[in-house]
Amino acid sequence: MSIDLTLDRVRLLASHLPQFKRLTCHIAGTNGKGSVSSILSSILHSVFTVGRYNSPHLVSIYDCITINNKPISPATYAAARKEVEEANDRFDTKASSFELLTLTALLIFERAKLDVVVIEVGLGGRLDATNIIPDDAILVSALASVDLDHQAFLGSTVEAIAKEKAGIARKDKPFVMGVQKHAGVEQVVRSTVSDVGGDFISGQAVQTRPWDESIDGPESRTFSLSAEPFKKPPAQPISFNIPVYLSDILALFPLHGRHQLDNLGLALSVVSTILTHPSCRKAIAFHIRCEFTMDTIARGIASTSWPGRLSFHTIGPGAVSSHFQQITRPLHTLVDGAHNPASSAALGSYVSDLVSLATRSQAADSQTQAVIRLTYVLSLSDSPPKTPKETLTPLFDIKHPAGSSLQLNVAVLRFTPPEGMPWVKSVSPALLRDTICAVAPGVEVWCAGDDEDPRSGSLVRALAWAAGRGEGNDVQELVIVAGSLYLVADFYRLLGAGTTV
Repeated sequence: MSIDLTLDRVRLLASHLPQFKRLTCHIAGTNGKGSVSSILSSILHSVFTVGRYNSPHLVSIYDCITINNKPISPATYAAARKEVEEANDRFDTKASSFELLTLTALLIFERAKLDVVVIEVGLGGRLDATNIIPDDAILVSALASVDLDHQAFLGSTVEAIAKEKAGIARKDKPFVMGVQKHAGVEQVVRSTVSDVGGDFISGQAVQTRPWDESIDGPESRTFSLSAEPFKKPPAQPISFNIPVYLSDILALFPLHGRHQLDNLGLALSVVSTILTHPSCRKAIAFHIRCEFTMDTIARGIASTSWPGRLSFHTIGPGAVSSHFQQITRPLHTLVDGAHNPASSAALGSYVSDLVSLATRSQAADSQTQAVIRLTYVLSLSDSPPKTPKETLTPLFDIKHPAGSSLQLNVAVLRFTPPEGMPWVKSVSPALLRDTICAVAPGVEVWCAGDDEDPRSGSLVRALAWAAGRGEGNDVQELVIVAGSLYLVADFYRLLGAGTTV
């Protein structure tokens, strides 16, 4: 089975189901659209009842459909899915698994009579199943960062991909574009939005600010990758201006990485648009809009959670999951779904920041040289024309301060094939090993067997191998699980509850 991008099947099937009428924020993009949807739904939940649909799911199918930021119950999912599948069989629409899932989510949200729904595009935009949402239901459309990915389906250039993603724009409705790194994206998006009669809006940037203890509380000034108990880096103090308020919104943003500031800027620009754009003001009653205050927005920002995107966990002795009994000492892990060159570059940049922060903290506490050991645990999807070399190279461009020592190790393996997506296949561990040896000579590599079933315990063995690199007296250490959200999902299934440290 392959991906057949068309709206014919899903439109036909939707016509035999209850009409979807919930006010919707529709989010497209190559990187960051999931983060934007998570941030936005957290902010909106301070005032509204909110549904959110993301793809792919992380641990189970239920976590991609949330109501008020909580996964739906298996019973709720099963009842809606049964209704969608029965209609699919009755009218022989031959809908794909993603189309069935999308209509299941929309049916759940409609039946719950939610105030607002946040929908993440699955692939592209113009021909994505989520783009059947009626024009009247669209509140705001938004576009996160666009980059090369899925070229076989969306086009061979960033501009072509941007045009497909901007295809979610709607007549007389605002379309908010976030920060873009490719200069050609804005012109294409402006033109596409204009062609359908939409209202193009450039998103505003979030500003970082110094920590203010009168606003943010006491600041933790020490950070060590080897601290027991481990403390993740502090939240980022930010400010943002929304024209309806006399002063800036001040908040602590818990997601890590400089790229997440761009995602926050887009989410807040959508909120600003909801509060100021004529079509949104018409759709949402004045007294409800008045419930948005600087405090409720700041609390929504601070309560954002988005597992699997620069998320910290500690495994080993004392961990909740029995799967990690083979790991004989605490192992601090950073888990991220970076899966293409752009997201890998963002991860590499963040790891460089962590190394610098850990080095500075150790230098302030002692006169010893900082020794940092990083161990990547990696798996990649086979997705030509994207190559393993393009995705992996940014992970090894780690900057570290003079006077510090950096040790790199890598474990490579396959991820568990996602259910209902037979076209998703992992790159062979042998090819990953050979690629790493070419781009980072001298790095020690642990390699699972090419034919090894990932459900046989290869991820646990890779993590145990990372722990076996040895502690060392003054070594600060971090294990980074990355390369695919499907590998991240394997990690969370082992972790069990999946609660961020």
